[in-house]
Amino acid sequence: MPLDTSRDADTVRLHADGTIGRLRSAPAVPTAPPLAGPDTPGAEAPGSDRTAGAEELRDASDTQVIGPAADLPPSDPQVVESTAIPAEPTVGETPGPDGPGDGPAEPPGTAVGPGGRPRWRRRSVLVPAAALVALGAAYGVDLLTSGDDVPRGTVVAGVELGGLSPAAAAQRLDGELTPRITADRAVVAADVQDVLHPPAAGLALDVPATVDAADHQPLAPWTRLTSLFSERRVDPVLSVDHTSLNAQLDQLAATVDRAPVDASITVDGTTPALVAPVDGRTLDRSGAAAAITAALVSGADPATAIDLPVDVTAVRVDTAEAQRVLDATVTPALAAPVTVVGSDGADSVVVPPTAIAASLTFTPQDDGTLAVAVDPTALQTAMGAEFADFGSPAKDARFEVSGDSISVVPSVDGQGINPTDLAAQLLPVLDDPAPRSVTATLGPVPAAFTTEQAQALGVTEQVSTFSTHFTNSASGTNIRVVAEEVDGALVRPGETFSLNGYTGPRGTAQGYVPAAVINGGELSQAVGGGISQFATTMFNAVFFAGLEDVHHKPHSFYISRYPAGREATVYEGLIDLQWRNDTDTGVYVQTEWVPGTITVTLWGTKHYDVESVSGERRNLREPAVQDKVDDGNCTPQSGSTGFDITVTRVFKDIHSGAELRREDFNTHYAAEAVIHCVPAADPAAGQPAAGGTPAPATPSGRRPGARVGEDVGTRVRRRRR
Repeated sequence: MPLDTSRDADTVRLHADGTIGRLRSAPAVPTAPPLAGPDTPGAEAPGSDRTAGAEELRDASDTQVIGPAADLPPSDPQVVESTAIPAEPTVGETPGPDGPGDGPAEPPGTAVGPGGRPRWRRRSVLVPAAALVALGAAYGVDLLTSGDDVPRGTVVAGVELGGLSPAAAAQRLDGELTPRITADRAVVAADVQDVLHPPAAGLALDVPATVDAADHQPLAPWTRLTSLFSERRVDPVLSVDHTSLNAQLDQLAATVDRAPVDASITVDGTTPALVAPVDGRTLDRSGAAAAITAALVSGADPATAIDLPVDVTAVRVDTAEAQRVLDATVTPALAAPVTVVGSDGADSVVVPPTAIAASLTFTPQDDGTLAVAVDPTALQTAMGAEFADFGSPAKDARFEVSGDSISVVPSVDGQGINPTDLAAQLLPVLDDPAPRSVTATLGPVPAAFTTEQAQALGVTEQVSTFSTHFTNSASGTNIRVVAEEVDGALVRPGETFSLNGYTGPRGTAQGYVPAAVINGGELSQAVGGGISQFATTMFNAVFFAGLEDVHHKPHSFYISRYPAGREATVYEGLIDLQWRNDTDTGVYVQTEWVPGTITVTLWGTKHYDVESVSGERRNLREPAVQDKVDDGNCTPQSGSTGFDITVTRVFKDIHSGAELRREDFNTHYAAEAVIHCVPAADPAAGQPAAGGTPAPATPSGRRPGARVGEDVGTRVRRRRR
């Protein structure tokens, strides 16, 4: 039958001489020897001269065995083509292009694909491998050529640094980003707007740290690839002086913070009026600091205001409750007087509406109600000597200092109307229609503070005393006023003394005058300046008495006339001086003011000998220098070096002198900026006034701030170094 010649790649040519030609396209694989057996068609019996290696040619219908050329008719010119059946190659040989054994030997176990090629030589393997090699080479070249430069595509707060050397990147940051960081910014907290001065708040761009954060070359191949068409954003690094930043926030909080005002009633003369409730609010200082630093780090436009978070405290008493009290109690109470009649009916005193109005109190309750009461002390004050007709008033015991000793002035009981009992009698009749009267029972009126109570406090000797000096007359006036208020204060065992709480408001109505204070790191004027000198004097008296320091706040930067690390500043309603009498005896406060000197002496029972040990000044910080346009309010400052210091209070036994314990006070002082007042620029010529130098639009360098209301009395323009 005819042979199939449709697949050249799988055929052999049988020549007329009986030889088989080479494969035209695919290597021939030797066929396996035919199986010989008695039942096998075409098998030769033993001894046959047919070659055992004869090849078989098969088609779809029969099998033809083709032997050696000698078995074919020599004269037959027919060319026979037949399908070659591949045979397994000889061990150790690899089929080559011309047949078995022509190609190099492959290692045992090498995967062989169609066509006899190893799988690793296939195009689908070689092409990706070549691509990976090329990409690896490109990655290496890219990494080597980048060197120490800032990675491409790097952007810091809108400033492009990619491809720059570290030095060039630092120069660009100084020129483009530093002015934005140090520019003044508007801040908004609730309905309060103010201006933040970043240098005064201790905020500045840390250029070396920012360059260091930006110039690290990424090693991830994908990151380097994506940097060809995308930005790599890096946040700038800020240096923060927390003391100065807190001072700026305290200054802002002075206008933001307010206590909640419950709905209440106020009386002007005898005219009552409703007080509307106002929610309290407090500047979230930590949140505000985070918002400010985030705005600076983002590189936002300095003209964009920074919103600062505020915590709100709701009121307890609403308007409806206050209106109810006004209509039901207060209005009837002030409509007519009340007559107080003696028990014998012979004497009587009229309590006018003015005295009733002066003695009414309104106290918010936790349940939302507004409680009304009559204050006995206020009633007694409003009536003056009117109740004297019923007897004689009581006198409390008191302490009197004479030289180096202190004694108790005994109390005196009174006779007549007891104000506390009378107040309790008046309250129920205040909403009655006129005429109204109460009958007072006369009797002894005991003193509120008796001789026995005073003697039991153990106030027998001087415990400590401390003095400071001043030269400014305005500050001296304020120091005298506050000293007069505090003189005679008695702090019982376990009680805490608060300077702000004891004095109350310190305004012009109380006799205080404008004097020098530190505001935002600069000198200015405010009512009550100089109170911090009194606070510092009292703090030192408390320090050497060995009493517990509850709270004190040092000035933000050092003032040379105060002991370093042993001083305190105050501001009404915000910064307070508080100390606790942690002994079992009382403490009597004596103040002495003479021109140029204030002295605070504590009397009681001495429990310790106290020594102060000051450590070395460390972490010195040099002041920034700032040129400020003189708009009429500029005050030059000579500046001062900032530093840290630790002062140790050593407690010793008063009898043996043995050390009992130690207490450290750590203080951080910011550097006070050097301020030069320069003339304002001439608008017409676009130049500064003659002899002046132009002031920068934004301060350069860091100008430490200060706590709000830190008063300095008279600033020493040239400080001792």
